Amino acid sequence: MTRSSRQRERTPERTSESEDERVERACPDCGSEELVTSADRGELVCDECGLVVEEGTIDPGPEWRAFTHTEREEKSRVGAPTTRTMHDKGLTTQIDWRDEDAYGRTISSRKRSQMHRLRKWQERIRTKDAGERNLQFALSEVDRMASALGVPRSVREVASIVYRRALDEDLIRGRSIEGVATACLYAACRKQGIPRSLEEIADVSRVDRTEIGRTYRYVSKELGLEMEPVDPKRYVPRFCSELDLAEEVQTKANEIIDQTAEQGLLSGKSPTGFAAAAIYAASLLCNEKKTQREVADVAQVTEVTIRNRYQEQIEVIGLG
Repeated sequence: MTRSSRQRERTPERTSESEDERVERACPDCGSEELVTSADRGELVCDECGLVVEEGTIDPGPEWRAFTHTEREEKSRVGAPTTRTMHDKGLTTQIDWRDEDAYGRTISSRKRSQMHRLRKWQERIRTKDAGERNLQFALSEVDRMASALGVPRSVREVASIVYRRALDEDLIRGRSIEGVATACLYAACRKQGIPRSLEEIADVSRVDRTEIGRTYRYVSKELGLEMEPVDPKRYVPRFCSELDLAEEVQTKANEIIDQTAEQGLLSGKSPTGFAAAAIYAASLLCNEKKTQREVADVAQVTEVTIRNRYQEQIEVIGLG
């Protein structure tokens, strides 16, 4: 069947090997605009009168067939997506560390020596200069700390992007790689709304809390990262979970934070200490008492901080 130039310009493209696609075009016989591309037969069919408008369309899909999403994933030959969490964005190959062949059998000692040399050279040629070695080490540190903190992969991606920007702006000079990597991870946690306190970050880092805070302020200022103050309510679910408190306590703690924040009590206060004091007050009000020491250990603040914030909060809500 001969196709007009207008039809050739609007030839439909198949998006899935197992699904039909509707095309916005009129049927030449009945005038209906309900045309369906049949992926299995390679035909463009009118849904109203059944006329085959086009046939023999080119199939750009793979030669294999799949009928479920699982089968499609198993047969797909595409590689992993690119990622900013690796210095080469994951585009290079990686030699497996296991000394086994394709059938799972142990390889000979001669082959093991050969594979060991190949791994060594493969690792060497992955980085071409000092900048890439710097980036490789920093991103591995970000990945290690993120795993220890239990944050999702999106935080690692954001931290990697922030570190790459810092490297491009030459903000690493005169500072430790670990310190800048930790500061970028801390910034990413705040950006993604999954805040971690400086104490928690310092526990998994190889640098101290003071250096992390100083480097974070410098990187944030130089890169123009617009960071909003951390909402203490973001800490409440995690702290309550670690303290094994009921949902009622969590709700009450959020209410206390809202009431006291409206009165300006939050200004200049540490969000972790403020959240910890609200949880302590809520546990007393809900008859699920926790000691100040227990709450302080989870929030990684001092008992004095909890007592001071607690006294201020109960005065504002009218319980003091």
